[in-house]
Amino acid sequence: RVHASSQPASPRLVCSAHWTRQSDPRHLAALAREVEAVLEVASAEVPVGQYIEAEVAGQAEAMGESLQSLAFTAGLAIFLVYVVMASSFESLHHPLLIMVTVPLAAVGVVLICQFTNTPISAMVGIGGIILGGIVVNNAIVLIDAVNQRRGRGLAVEEALVEAGSVRVRPILMTTATTVLGLLPMALGLGEGAALRQPLALSVIGGLVVATALTLLVIPCAYGLAPGRRRKAWEKL
Repeated sequence: RVHASSQPASPRLVCSAHWTRQSDPRHLAALAREVEAVLEVASAEVPVGQYIEAEVAGQAEAMGESLQSLAFTAGLAIFLVYVVMASSFESLHHPLLIMVTVPLAAVGVVLICQFTNTPISAMVGIGGIILGGIVVNNAIVLIDAVNQRRGRGLAVEEALVEAGSVRVRPILMTTATTVLGLLPMALGLGEGAALRQPLALSVIGGLVVATALTLLVIPCAYGLAPGRRRKAWEKL
């Protein structure tokens, strides 16, 4: 629906138009990007001395503000998770290894959004924040098992192999139960599920990819990290 003023009688007056459209809340971000792209093209075709001023408002504006606030919230959540792990492990480098799982989860979120054609929205952002506290659990379990075996005198490679073989089943079971619990929401079952579906999809995608890559990346990162030799370990 478009409301537009008439042609101005004086060069000092300005033509204005108010365009509104109803859209699925899940697609607001994508719609806002399309509108901005159209406005850029239109601005390039305006004659010299004239210009176009446009502002995307309404729910799209609120969505943009929500995403900005979620970015700050995500950063704060990651920092708090790191602080808790640093105090628990009494180490600074072990939590850094564990935090590697966070970008791995982000890869999973992007992949599942592309695969399911789900636009990035506030619900996807909330799912990403939730992931920040979930995906680190698998790495914590794995690294803690490695540290216990290192404390008993095993070499790095032996500790990684033994810890991985012992902890892989609990890690996979934990991931499977979480995914199955979110599956009804991800399938869009129930009333109002369309708004909750992006959250479930983002958590499932991020968790599955992060779990698979954690079992590969974390042992490699642990083995390649400086100070992994036995002498260095005994000095800690």
